This record gives sequence, structure tokens and C-alpha cells, in this order.
Amino acid sequence: MRTSSVVVILLTFVAALAIAIVPLPDWAAKLRPEAVTMVLIYWCLALPERIGVGFGWLAGLVVDVAKGALLGQYALALATVAWLGLKLHQRIRVFPPWQQALSVLILVGLSQIIILWVKGIIGQSPQSWTYWLPTLSSALLWPWFFQLMRGVRYFYKVN
Repeated sequence: MRTSSVVVILLTFVAALAIAIVPLPDWAAKLRPEAVTMVLIYWCLALPERIGVGFGWLAGLVVDVAKGALLGQYALALATVAWLGLKLHQRIRVFPPWQQALSVLILVGLSQIIILWVKGIIGQSPQSWTYWLPTLSSALLWPWFFQLMRGVRYFYKVN
């Protein structure tokens, strides 16, 4: 992989991390999509031979530190999503956008379940139903997000 490709991939993760931690009003924060998870899913679908479980684990550790979460919580969730994304990438890639969005709903939902499970283990109180809104917003935004990421990939010739 060319150095410029690595830089573009890393910059997409940095932009997603910025989306994940930028302060928003309460109503908007509840709807914030899981941008880092979406970027990971995209790169697992687009470049499965380059982005893997280890990359998901490292991205998760960065999110853990950035959000002040229990170290390994997001790492476990993103590594699991990366593994499933890699296992299913040939199927998901050929789906039309609305079916891809359903796949993203399931993958992001699984990530949220893992995070909720870890929070339960450490004794944090359960969230309200609004905990699941980022999963829904991620799936709803997926078709446009996919087109944006594909445009970035083609413009910078990332292979």
C-alpha cells in the first residue's frame, strides 16, 4: 500500500474521531452516528486485505482514550465489527445501498451491545432507549456516507 493511501485512511479515521468527540447540544449528541465504526466498516468492505481486526482494535483503543471509556471497551467492539465485516465483505459489497444500511444497522448495533455489556459488567447503570439512536442514525446515513467515502477513495486513488 502506498504511503499516501495510508495517510488518507488514517485521516478518515481522524475525521471520524473528531465527529465522535466534538461537543454537541444534548438533542444532537443523542443522534450522533458512530462515525469511527462506520469508517471501519467502509474500509473493511473496500480494502479487506489492508484493514483488519488489528486495525479495528487500535482504532477502538484510540476511541477508548478519547472518550475516557474503560480501556478496551471500544477496542473489543470495533475488533468484533472488523472481524464480521471481513468475514461478510464479499456479500455486503454487492448489496444495494438500503441492504448495506441494514447490514450497518446490525454491525453498529452489535458494537453498541458489546459496549453496553462491558458497561454492565463494571456496574454502570443501563441507558435509556436513546442509547440506540446512534445505531439508527448510522444506518440511515450509510448510503450518503458510503458515497462520500467512495469519492474520497477514488479521488486519492486508495487501493
